[in-house]
Amino acid sequence: MKSCLVVDDSRVIRMVARKILEELNFEVIEAEDGKVALDACNKSLPDAVLLDWNMPVMDGLEFLVALRQMPGNENVQVIFCTTENDLEHIQKAIAAGANEYIMKPFDSEIIQSKFTQVGLL
Repeated sequence: MKSCLVVDDSRVIRMVARKILEELNFEVIEAEDGKVALDACNKSLPDAVLLDWNMPVMDGLEFLVALRQMPGNENVQVIFCTTENDLEHIQKAIAAGANEYIMKPFDSEIIQSKFTQVGLL
């Protein structure tokens, strides 16, 4: 079973993402900020990360930069999932190593489509 780390400071978003991902047969790990997510990755790298941008402690971009410096990170598919939808944010995310970008709000169809595009489904 593939694993997905859902990183978002909103408990509701994490809950919705968990429901969708579990229906797609993913094991789901949750983190409320980038620091907690990085700690989880140090224990075991997930197959995928669904990543919010704006979070306390460590934001999504800081987390992504740190993740991409870890050994074995090249197999982790990172999908930003955020309200930051301007071209500048998207370019920064891709340049930092994001594989895809989803705008909030999202639904099961959008998640399934993006996860298929990056080869997770």
